[in-house]
Order: sequence, then structure tokens, then C-alpha cells
Amino acid sequence: MPLNRFAAGAAALAALAALAMIPSVASAASADPAAIDAAVAGFTGAAIGEPGGARLPVDRRLRLAPCGEPLALEWHGGGRATVLVRCPVAGGWRLYVPVEAGPGAAAAAPIVSRGESVAIAVRGRGFTLTRQGEALEGGAAGEWIRVRPAGTRTDPMRARVLRPGLVGADLP
Repeated sequence: MPLNRFAAGAAALAALAALAMIPSVASAASADPAAIDAAVAGFTGAAIGEPGGARLPVDRRLRLAPCGEPLALEWHGGGRATVLVRCPVAGGWRLYVPVEAGPGAAAAAPIVSRGESVAIAVRGRGFTLTRQGEALEGGAAGEWIRVRPAGTRTDPMRARVLRPGLVGADLP
């Protein structure tokens, strides 16, 4: 019988040790918001709360899945008002970080005008589809605008202005 008591005590001790490790496992199972803040600051060139930087730090209550690849950052929307941070793996997450406008912030000159005929390029893994369409909004390079494929009355789609006369969107 003493051996069974020893085995039961060892099992209980192992269970307690496993429970003690749960907080460290839980924290390692999510992306670090501080790392996301640092990536945004590096991308924008300004610290949190400064003109041109993120308005606020990323909410520490978020539990985003860890990303096995480097984060992808890009401007989203008009006038560089938001940074899109995404995990570029299949099924990865997206996070939109609002940016504090600078005192001398001026919108970039539009290169696509409302009503202009544009080529809409939709890119996926290993293919690109292109179709003519109409810009429903004007926009500068890198901005997201609404466009509608030519000859249809379907709902508009959002596409990024790539260069004069060309807008595009990437499929996940």
C-alpha cells in the first residue's frame, strides 16, 4: 500500500504543477498587444498619442491567435487615418488601428476621380482577374474606394487605388 500512496501523491503534485503553468500557457497562446503597438509605431514613424501615431494602444483584453509570420501592415482608408494590421497566414486575423492626424496633415492628391473608368484587378493565389468598372469615389494611391463593375447594377465593392486608372483587391 505505501507505493500506491506515493503514486497518488506524485500524481497530485504533477496536477498542481500543471495548474501552476496555465497562466503562462494562456499568455503564450495569444499575440502580444505590445508587439503590435511597436509594429504600428515603426510603420507610422510616430509613438502612440503623437501626431501620425496610433491614437491609443491596442486593447490588452484582445486575445488574438499567435501569428507564425511577420505582421503585415498597410494604410487603410483615405488620408492615412487607419493602419490595417493583419496576420498573413491562412485564417489569420485583422486589426484596424486609428491614427492621430498630424497638425499639418494634408490628404494626398487623388489619382482616380469619381465617375472615372477604371480597371478592377482582383488577385488570388496564382491568378488575377481584371474587369472594367467605374469609380464611385475619388482616391489617392493606396486609398480604398468604392467601385462598380461596368454594365452591372450590382452592389459596389471596395478596392485599393493602385495607380491612375487601376484599382485592385486581394483575395484572402
